[in-house]
Amino acid sequence: MLAPDDLSAIRLTLQLAGVTTLLLLLLGTPLAWWLAHSRRRLRGAVAALVALPLVLPPTVIGFYLLVALGPQSPLGQLTASLGLGTLAFSFSGLVIGSLIYSLPFVVQPLQSAFVQLGRAPLEAAATLRAGPWDSFLHVVLPQTRSAYLAAAVLAFAHTLGEFGIVLMIGGNIPQRTRVVSVQIFNHVEAMDYASAHWLAGGLLLVSFCALLALYGGLRQRGGR
Repeated sequence: MLAPDDLSAIRLTLQLAGVTTLLLLLLGTPLAWWLAHSRRRLRGAVAALVALPLVLPPTVIGFYLLVALGPQSPLGQLTASLGLGTLAFSFSGLVIGSLIYSLPFVVQPLQSAFVQLGRAPLEAAATLRAGPWDSFLHVVLPQTRSAYLAAAVLAFAHTLGEFGIVLMIGGNIPQRTRVVSVQIFNHVEAMDYASAHWLAGGLLLVSFCALLALYGGLRQRGGR
């Protein structure tokens, strides 16, 4: 059965995944749009930075985030002087790490959808005197719903299973930074395989169901 610490880790993980997914959709949309339409030389470097979490070990990203957000860093000293404490070993630090680590899972599907959409629908909307915001809401968004669905599900599921980054930047603080993946690690270290099975099996089931729903929804819409 699940202990109180397990339930706390589950709540924190769901909260982290929800906040991260929402922020990624908001921040990833303009970035994906810029990558899809920009012709600047800087575009290649930005695309490489976005994709970097796909190839780097999570502990590498977590280490540099810990250095950047720690109490000895300029940012850490600034937040401490403002009475906000340090971002390291806090829920806010977990969110920052999750945003960076799951960024390509949102930006790349949206970028591909924007490229496939092309400029013709926007030019047609412009001839009807539609502004940029109206064009996005009534032209871009309806035609890229499948990409947004894929981005949201992938970001949420990916955040659920994060381990290396959240452990490095958040540590192992109960009810503050201890997420499900870290709690599973704790159970395995304590040789409590029964509790580890409950959490690991639940995480496996949730992730599988999320991806199954995603591919089922894309198939019904005729998406790829």
